[in-house]
Amino acid sequence: MCKRFLALILILAAFFSFPTGVWAQKTLSVGAKSAAVMDAATGRVLYAQNAQEVLPMASTTKIMTALLTLEEPYLDEYFEVDAQAIKTEGSSMGLQEGDMVSLRALAVGMLLSSGNDAANAAAVKIAGSIDAFVMRMNARAKLIGMENTVFETPSGLDEGEHGSTAYDMALLAREALQNEDFLEICSSYNMSISYGNPPYKRSLTNHNRLLKLYENTIGVKTGFTKKAGRCLVSAAEKDGMRLIAVTLNCPDDWNVHQSLYNQAFEELSLYTPAVEELEGLSAKVTGGEASAVEVRLQNAPQFAVFAGEESAFTAKVFLQPFLYAPVKKGDICGKLCYYWNGQLVAQADLTAAGDVPQKQVEETPGFFEKIWDFITGLFT
Repeated sequence: MCKRFLALILILAAFFSFPTGVWAQKTLSVGAKSAAVMDAATGRVLYAQNAQEVLPMASTTKIMTALLTLEEPYLDEYFEVDAQAIKTEGSSMGLQEGDMVSLRALAVGMLLSSGNDAANAAAVKIAGSIDAFVMRMNARAKLIGMENTVFETPSGLDEGEHGSTAYDMALLAREALQNEDFLEICSSYNMSISYGNPPYKRSLTNHNRLLKLYENTIGVKTGFTKKAGRCLVSAAEKDGMRLIAVTLNCPDDWNVHQSLYNQAFEELSLYTPAVEELEGLSAKVTGGEASAVEVRLQNAPQFAVFAGEESAFTAKVFLQPFLYAPVKKGDICGKLCYYWNGQLVAQADLTAAGDVPQKQVEETPGFFEKIWDFITGLFT
């Protein structure tokens, strides 16, 4: 029963963790059709300008394509690229018919060189066809909470209703940056990879100039088509805060993103809500040498907040009704859920602070055992 309860809590927490109702505190006015700045820790939108307007997003699409690619197994196994998939217009990592390449190398080609050939080659390898891969992209978008996004191509080339919003693209970047391989690649200004027939080492340079222009930048992806204009999804870290900025159709995106970060890091500070309920908190234990175990908070989150905003944050404890012994130190006992104006924005594990061994019960001899002991005792 307690396992089912915890599973329910985890499912509900995961479902409500998509911050679809957590909306901007400040309105932007920058030279972009759409813009948003998000706190990566919580998914809370800090600044917005037409952030729900659906627009083409060009090669920032490859954030999704690269993420799905890097979640595949056997990333470093070589295979021959599909000859038709790599025949595409626009930016390229230089794939040729007959080339041998790995999925990891294709992800590098997407995120650094913005290779349309890399995106198509990965799509066909993973899903069997571009159309099938696009279905995966849209399914994952729904899971992330990208309610106003439609993917038509893995590369970002304009086709049909292919489009997204600044808010949705910020959600996508937040998800992708949790993948360590993705973060390593998109934060690199240069990377060496091998591909070809036979494979040989090449050096690729990142199109994201913000990595050199703004020292706190950690990624993520540029984009451009005539229809979409200049698009940029970026992320930066400073003073313990990770922020994500998105601009769609912004002619001066390098300078705009730097200005957004300078303003945000100046106005924000880290805050950890105090939770009085944690003082002396314990979880009930059944079948153990002790009837309860003290509970500890694991990895309390910190929030990027504006001055005077701290009172909007609250926290609530969710414990399992009881734990079955034996309980080991570090076992999850429940969750601490954090809310901003009533909206769930983060959660942290509550764990057992120590061990509770299972209670040892002495076995009582049965009726026939007692008879046998009596008989054998007569001859001892």
